[in-house]
Amino acid sequence: MSGIVVESPRSPASAGGRIAPQYRRNKGKGGNFEMLAWLFMRLSGVILIVLVFGHLFVNLMVGDGVKAIDFGFVAGKWASPFWQVWDLAMLWLAMLHGTNGVRTIINDYAERNVTRLWLKTVLYVACGTMLLLGTLVIYTFDPCPVIDGVSTVSSFCPAP
Repeated sequence: MSGIVVESPRSPASAGGRIAPQYRRNKGKGGNFEMLAWLFMRLSGVILIVLVFGHLFVNLMVGDGVKAIDFGFVAGKWASPFWQVWDLAMLWLAMLHGTNGVRTIINDYAERNVTRLWLKTVLYVACGTMLLLGTLVIYTFDPCPVIDGVSTVSSFCPAP
């Protein structure tokens, strides 16, 4: 028993002889970013709970429930700047929260620096694309469209 050497759990050679990923060995580099990312996950999670449950309550409990969700319902909500900002905040926080979580998983499980670089590049491009498209949909959505020259007049649309 005296010949057995037990590595310190915090040493780079722990975890079955594998060397810890580069980002973990250099605690001085990016330490502040990782702390801010950790804090962002906690704060955005709490805010997302409020945004998502508010969204579900308005969409499912107020009015006729899920049967009432159609183009007119969404158009009526997005005719109000309040709901545009609400849904935009929910979109941005959910995308950034999820992207940060996947970034952490990539850092934990991608062993090669090149693999980590490409996975995070794909992740960031996908996140940016979804944020751009989602923001455009919310702010360029026309709640009072004219289809084939016919104005679809709803209660929230101004008279033609």
